[in-house]
Amino acid sequence: MTLITNDQKICTLINVFTVEPEHQLALLEQLKEITENVMSTYPGYISANLHLSDDGKTVTNYAQWASFQDYQNVLQDTKALERMKHAAALAIDFKPAVYSKIWTHKK
Repeated sequence: MTLITNDQKICTLINVFTVEPEHQLALLEQLKEITENVMSTYPGYISANLHLSDDGKTVTNYAQWASFQDYQNVLQDTKALERMKHAAALAIDFKPAVYSKIWTHKK
């Protein structure tokens, strides 16, 4: 489950994929499959949330890891990298960024 609190010490990855609208759902399915069958099997995996833009041109992955090192460990695994490259091939461009500081406001 996604955690968002002011005092958490986790690693958050936000990866924004730009796609042709006809590839948006295919990329969504690829990312779901990779998350369920690869990413979620690694130590430190917490959650992933996939978002589709209404114009069909963007897929955003919001993923959380227990630590930056846990996320880095996935990037060292050739199996995971090959799966991610296959999914990224559906995108025109993608911009991953890793975040650690959090502030949240709730009503």
